[in-house]
Amino acid sequence: MAIDLSQLRDVQVDRKTRRATVGAGCRLGDVDRETQRHALAVPLGFVSRVGVAGLTLGGGLGYLTRRFGWTVDNLLEVEIVTADGVLRRASAKENADLFWAVRGAGANVGVVTRLAFRLHPVGPQVHGGLIAWPFDQAGHVLRAYRELTATAPRELAMWCVLMTAPPAPFVPIAWHGRRLCAFVVCYTGPHESAERVLTAVRDVGEPVMDLLGPMPYTDVQSLLDDTEPDGMHYYWRTEYLSGLEEPLLDTMEELFSTCPMPFAEMGLLHIGGALNDRAEDDGAVGNRDARFVVGVKGMWAPDDTQAVRFQSWVRDAGAAVRPFGTGRTYINFQSHDEDHDRTRATYGTNHARLLAVKRHYDPDNVFRSNRNISPALTDDGA
Repeated sequence: MAIDLSQLRDVQVDRKTRRATVGAGCRLGDVDRETQRHALAVPLGFVSRVGVAGLTLGGGLGYLTRRFGWTVDNLLEVEIVTADGVLRRASAKENADLFWAVRGAGANVGVVTRLAFRLHPVGPQVHGGLIAWPFDQAGHVLRAYRELTATAPRELAMWCVLMTAPPAPFVPIAWHGRRLCAFVVCYTGPHESAERVLTAVRDVGEPVMDLLGPMPYTDVQSLLDDTEPDGMHYYWRTEYLSGLEEPLLDTMEELFSTCPMPFAEMGLLHIGGALNDRAEDDGAVGNRDARFVVGVKGMWAPDDTQAVRFQSWVRDAGAAVRPFGTGRTYINFQSHDEDHDRTRATYGTNHARLLAVKRHYDPDNVFRSNRNISPALTDDGA
């Protein structure tokens, strides 16, 4: 059974208390649009069409994560229907065990119908955009990325993406369909510091394109929308990283240089900062040692005859970068064919407590079409 919450699209912003109450059918763009009317924001994702509830219940990460932590670190309260059909409120003070599980594993314990978030002063004008260099400079660019992120202020978030240039108006025609190494940048710090920060990024080398500059925060939040068009098939692998080892950078460059897909990406997301300040058991989300995410994404049309070959490349590339990770991965990025060991590993030491909450609120495993925590499991995952 599918439950359609798409009509629950209301967003209420209390500017005085810096709190937003959000219907579970909202997408990121709905929330960003309303909160930015007051120059406020909550750390969400980075594709505006993504659903807020699903993103949040798996932890949630985006450009503001370095400053303010996981999305669930900014979650204040939820309204949730549990497996017994009871509508409950859950917060740090009410149904606290349920709220703890919602903050990272919420799809396992109920249907969230409303969420309340803590807001932060951000925007409406920030600095960001896209800057890209030829792929034959990838070795240099990847190492420059490592150096920049090592000293970057928390107000600066950068994604490093190995990609094939789309036939978009902002890409020089000569580069359409060619491999690039790009940074997606979002700087939310003081405007007077922006030029200095962006200059350091530009100093990496002579770019193919440079779209960095002042822009509305809502525009930064939708920069990558066109990279995930509707109607395509998607497949990916991700790992959390505690750092950027030299062999990892070599592996990424080598893998992407031989990628057979016209629409594929390998990326590094810099998320280290506020999330590392909290204890591992502060919410089911855990992963407080994560400082980067490495991802391999494939995309192809439904009728593409190379689909099996493409899937195999993504799996193999994911396996190649896995040894450099923490052994855990972002739950929202896990694919259907990854086994329970991956899910259990992601929750780490929080898994046993999460299992106890699951058994209490959903002993019959009604909510199982997810990265499932089965009540039938033992505490060691067997």
